[in-house]
Amino acid sequence: MPELALERLDMQPQHLALLRELLHQHLPQAEVWAYGSRVNGDGHEASDLDLVVRQPADPKQETPALWEMKEALVESNLPIRVDVVDWAHIPASFHREIERAYVVVQTGSGDA
Repeated sequence: MPELALERLDMQPQHLALLRELLHQHLPQAEVWAYGSRVNGDGHEASDLDLVVRQPADPKQETPALWEMKEALVESNLPIRVDVVDWAHIPASFHREIERAYVVVQTGSGDA
């Protein structure tokens, strides 16, 4: 399964709106994909949300200020744990796993 529709993401609309707002504030130029159990249908209410952050112009480039985003998520009112990884820091085998089923949460154009 390649890219899936945003509706496939198992997340309450108000929580998704808050997440997208935080992403836009802290990583406006980054492309952000959700993957894992909240995308593939294996999740439950207590499942964490797995995100990978990429630089659209060069996915091998490290994402600056990722730690600020992680801190903002911890301090936010999101009722779920969000695990964020940088595409540039994970192995190619993990890239292929994520590419099997993911949802684009933010395009990286600077738009929320």
